[in-house]
Amino acid sequence: MGSTKNNSKGISRRKFVRNTVIGTAGLYATSGMTAKSYANILGSNDRINIGFLGTGGRSRGHRKMVEMSYREKNLRVTAVCDLWTHNREKAAADCKTRFGENVKQFKYSEDMLNMKHLDAVMIATGDHQHAKILAEVVNAGKDCYCEKPMAQNVEEAKLARDTVLNSKQVVQMGSQWVSEPAHIAVRDFIRTGKLGKITKIEQNWNDNNHRWHNPNDSDVASIREEDTDWDRWLLGKPRRPFNPWMYFEFRIFKDFSGGITSQWMSHAIGLVHFYTDTAIPDTMVANGGIFGWDDIRENPDTFQALGTYDKAGFLYSYSSTYANKFGDHTIIRGKNGTLYSQGGEGSPRWFFIPEHQTLPGGFDFYAGVKEAVEKGIAQPVVVPQFEGKVPPTGLSDDSKAHLDNWIDAMRARNYMPNGNIMTGYWHSIGIIMATRAYREGKKMYWDRKNEQILTERPDFA
Repeated sequence: MGSTKNNSKGISRRKFVRNTVIGTAGLYATSGMTAKSYANILGSNDRINIGFLGTGGRSRGHRKMVEMSYREKNLRVTAVCDLWTHNREKAAADCKTRFGENVKQFKYSEDMLNMKHLDAVMIATGDHQHAKILAEVVNAGKDCYCEKPMAQNVEEAKLARDTVLNSKQVVQMGSQWVSEPAHIAVRDFIRTGKLGKITKIEQNWNDNNHRWHNPNDSDVASIREEDTDWDRWLLGKPRRPFNPWMYFEFRIFKDFSGGITSQWMSHAIGLVHFYTDTAIPDTMVANGGIFGWDDIRENPDTFQALGTYDKAGFLYSYSSTYANKFGDHTIIRGKNGTLYSQGGEGSPRWFFIPEHQTLPGGFDFYAGVKEAVEKGIAQPVVVPQFEGKVPPTGLSDDSKAHLDNWIDAMRARNYMPNGNIMTGYWHSIGIIMATRAYREGKKMYWDRKNEQILTERPDFA
């Protein structure tokens, strides 16, 4: 891939994102062969050697994604890296089981990145570590798949963005829904203009679970400080005594994550940008609290944010609660109709509802999806994978399509993948605004000219 250097402000999504390239599943399927032996037949010159950096829970998903495309895409797994001895040993054993590979094990990222025959790295570390490690991987000349959120503050978001744009490396954010056919279909539908002027987008994604905190976490009970590197894990955060709860459950502690904003809203706002060809809200307010799970968490379990996209002219509403799961949905409201999705994050069950201005009170979609479709009131947004059946209300986080899109972009090196670095920058700024708005109790403004978050509207706005 040629240099993607571009330092202009307000870069449009269409300029950076090209058509999705999704490999044909099962193209090279064979029988009676291990993944390793099949990759060897295809030849080492075209093989992509992958290492896993941060080998906890999310990394298991990464390994599953690679396994699904291992033979088809001619991949090889060569290394695992984790500060904790137990994690990297367990990941190495998992690689042996999945791929038949005896991978090298590293405690420190710089040692793994010095490997000559390492082409790409998949990052699944703590939220507060992503941006700096992404920059480190790219500076080492490796392509990268980096979990979201990309960054937790504006300075680190800029560091990651500028490092990638001034390199030749291919980077994919772990915002997997942008490679799923159902969401590409929603984006393409919106581009037809059938909705008319969009004025509001609502996302309501919930759970009824003490998210990210397990009082009986076996890892917390078993880890010893001498088996890891606490100072290295902090990665610039203020020094404090070793805390295994923070080490494993960083998502609930405010110094290391925004919690709902970092984990779920990063997906949500990224989809808004994807659907509408926008980038970064102009304003953001937020509220919430710890109302359902009064445990050791510092981040809210119930949260709502409202943002505006002034040029596009719509209001964005995002809401999550972890004490009630009823009614997950996404609604995209246009003057001529509505796109409605049943289900939470990643749901492929979408319907188009023309604006029925003659119906008293509008259309109550909860009255019955099947009846609404049969009467022609609602029209399913159908993609081939769900042809002839009702789509589910959720998809696996371990997206083969998204992994394949990254691999194809690495091989082509002439276009940016669906979850390119700009999508990571945009979702990062959005969630940082929301996190600050909640914590500071103030309205946040994005200064597009100077690329900074303000608590007063910019003079030029």
